[in-house]
Amino acid sequence: MQDRTHLVDDITGHRRMRRNRKADWTRRLVQENRLTVDDLIWPIFIVPGSGIVDPIPAMPGVNRMSIDKAVEAAREAAGLGIPALATFPNIEMELRDETGSNSLEANNLINQATAAIKKAVPDIGIITDVALDPFTSHGHDGILRGSEIVNDETVDQVARAAVMQADAGADIIAPSEMMDGRIGAIRMALDAAGHQSVGIMSYATKFASAFYGPYREAISTGGLLKGDKKTYYIDPANGTEAIRDAALDVEEGADMLMVKPGLPYLDICWRMKEAFGLPTFAYQVSGEYTQIKAAAMNGWIDGERAMLETLLSFKRAGCDGVLTYFAIEVAKILAKR
Repeated sequence: MQDRTHLVDDITGHRRMRRNRKADWTRRLVQENRLTVDDLIWPIFIVPGSGIVDPIPAMPGVNRMSIDKAVEAAREAAGLGIPALATFPNIEMELRDETGSNSLEANNLINQATAAIKKAVPDIGIITDVALDPFTSHGHDGILRGSEIVNDETVDQVARAAVMQADAGADIIAPSEMMDGRIGAIRMALDAAGHQSVGIMSYATKFASAFYGPYREAISTGGLLKGDKKTYYIDPANGTEAIRDAALDVEEGADMLMVKPGLPYLDICWRMKEAFGLPTFAYQVSGEYTQIKAAAMNGWIDGERAMLETLLSFKRAGCDGVLTYFAIEVAKILAKR
């Protein structure tokens, strides 16, 4: 029998990586990570009024919705198998003030939306944020006193707001304002109010990123922001600090952890999952979404492939799920497979 050994066989020791890539069935058989509809959380934006579906120019394909339209969207999401929504309000400017006091109104826009969605679509999860930026006249996530975002007073307020959001039917509180001690304070407040079953998804590592711009347009805070958020968001250069921050949230009782933004911080996703073993999520933020959409609209990339590839990268980095504005689009694609 003729020896057909090739130089490549000698070089590789007869180990050829392409064997497992030779056909679709083998590639499927050995695939390490899979994206499913169960990995998706859909962030949506709520506005006052009724019958409103208002396109956001900086986020092609994303709309602000009145509560009735958000209920319809929730039904669609549930029908596609999406597990949960994350809701963000865009309230009237006249209701915004220095302290974000509207966050403490039991019947405010975010709580009305929660109650309406849970009544109409009880099996879909509702994740709400208690950061004050949608409620403040200055666009910051906390209470502004002079030139300082005051930590402790903000913590007191977001803990109270968390209870009201749980009262309205929120399943998970996701505090994103990055104040020290907020997770423990919210846990204590929820438990004291009888909401032991309400979870906390901590924005454990929220970076002072350039990728938030379109989101700020969506909730109308971009033009309001005085200064920047570097005194309470994490420096993008600091990975070890981010893990320390997450460790404190774990100690204080967080049930789940989030990394925000997502794609520029895949290393943080991996390190957090390895360090703590808690359910870990990434937020594929507005700037990440818009980059893909804009490039696809210009014909520069294959938008569908780029969308799915980036989402799969979060799974490879150890994430259990992703908050993404692509959720509906992806769920429809996955349903056809």
